[in-house]
Amino acid sequence: MDIRKPNDFELKKLLSLSPQAVFDGTLGEVKPTKEKIDQLVKPLLEKGSYYLIATENDKLMGWILIGTSKDQFTDMLYGFIYELFVIEEFRGNGISKLLMRTGIDHLKQDGYLEIRLSAFAGNQAIKLYEKLGFNIRTVTMSLQL
Repeated sequence: MDIRKPNDFELKKLLSLSPQAVFDGTLGEVKPTKEKIDQLVKPLLEKGSYYLIATENDKLMGWILIGTSKDQFTDMLYGFIYELFVIEEFRGNGISKLLMRTGIDHLKQDGYLEIRLSAFAGNQAIKLYEKLGFNIRTVTMSLQL
């Protein structure tokens, strides 16, 4: 398996699959359009965020989107993992862990002293994040009216 930045063709493919990634990551709560994904992701890519993809035999297996964010209280910059996704047929093979470790290494090399991410409560990936050393920092709560 190879983990690397995508070429233009691969980037288009993963962007077309990204609505499913958001749907899965939000446990079915959000199903964005391709236009909404473009609206969310393009500014990140323009500001230096980038994808790393996992491939084998030229087959896209999954990806991670990493970049920078800023603490709203301290203005401190930190690394941020915006998206992690493994295509369903490749799940259960440790690809998420490899993508996370590679993404963390890239953010470390980029000079960040802290990395954050967000996940919906109940997302199975939280177990992986905890195994990799992530701790709950904030909790967002919701009241349906």
